[in-house]
Amino acid sequence: MNLLCAEALPGTENLNVEECLATLDQWAQHIKAETDRNYHHFKEDPATYSNSEAFYKMLMMAVVLYEDYAVRYNPRLITSPEATAADNHFFADSRDILIHGLVGPQHLGTCSSMPILYIALGRRLDYPLKLVKAKGHLFMRWDSPTEKFDMDATGKGLDMETDEFYKKWPFPLSEADIQAEDYLKSLSAREELSVFLSIRGECQTDNGQLGDALASFSLAYKLVPTWQGNQVMFAQARQRLARPVMMAQEQAPMNLNIPADPNPIPQAPRNSFQTQ
Repeated sequence: MNLLCAEALPGTENLNVEECLATLDQWAQHIKAETDRNYHHFKEDPATYSNSEAFYKMLMMAVVLYEDYAVRYNPRLITSPEATAADNHFFADSRDILIHGLVGPQHLGTCSSMPILYIALGRRLDYPLKLVKAKGHLFMRWDSPTEKFDMDATGKGLDMETDEFYKKWPFPLSEADIQAEDYLKSLSAREELSVFLSIRGECQTDNGQLGDALASFSLAYKLVPTWQGNQVMFAQARQRLARPVMMAQEQAPMNLNIPADPNPIPQAPRNSFQTQ
């Protein structure tokens, strides 16, 4: 679904979804082979892997992606939370924010795409991986009946984290924030797709494709209408698209008959997933 959400965006001129899926299958097989081959390290010293076979498996995935496939966070987009700007066109190139950029020739991505890559590979290996949102960030979670931990793999290796960490990083979360956005929750497939569509809409916005962006934000909103971010992005997309029409109406009021928007437009900062 992430690959389908990339179709027709800037940066997908050579996108072949079937080839990308085949690459994911191939990488998953290689990861399994390396995980099995090195399993004796875990058996000999489980404490090195936090006494968790699950963490060992995820760490091996991180090592293989970093060392064998040179998967990296795009250095051009590395920034600190306090330096993040709303108008930095982070989403302009779809290869930076959706997973075709990671399985394609450049093997570069961001926290909008790297957790998705890990989850796509892990699910091929029957790992119980979930996508999770924090404010301005996406991360992954091992979520089984017997074990649960959060992970980030946007640098070298793999960091095991807790929900308390993401309540403070990259931006502080209040309980109201958590309730409004379902932050720190393991997302369903429907909610994952809503996230992908909102990222698609951000790319279209950065490239001036305002009508297409409105369609993407509308679909994201319809999938999860309760998220405040979806409400705001949909409303702002309508506002951006209406602005030039309103200017034309002022210039030629007799030729246009534009009905008033029956839905109020909430005002809030642009929602994005862009901090490493």
